[in-house]
Amino acid sequence: MRNLKMKFRRIEVGMSQTQLAKAAGVTRQTIGLIEAGEFNPSLKLCISICRALGVTLNDLFWEDEDDDENQD
Repeated sequence: MRNLKMKFRRIEVGMSQTQLAKAAGVTRQTIGLIEAGEFNPSLKLCISICRALGVTLNDLFWEDEDDDENQD
């Protein structure tokens, strides 16, 4: 599943994938893969991304039951 929450937050704070990657200590490709839903980041990486974007884990990585129902 694509991580649009992360992408939208990154854009909202005016960060490029490269800037977020540098802040989180990974490559730009890793950020792109997470946003595309092709890579499941470790908890440590999730925390780094959230800190860089100024949000909580729940804000970016928690799936609401409503989100699951809308995809069926």
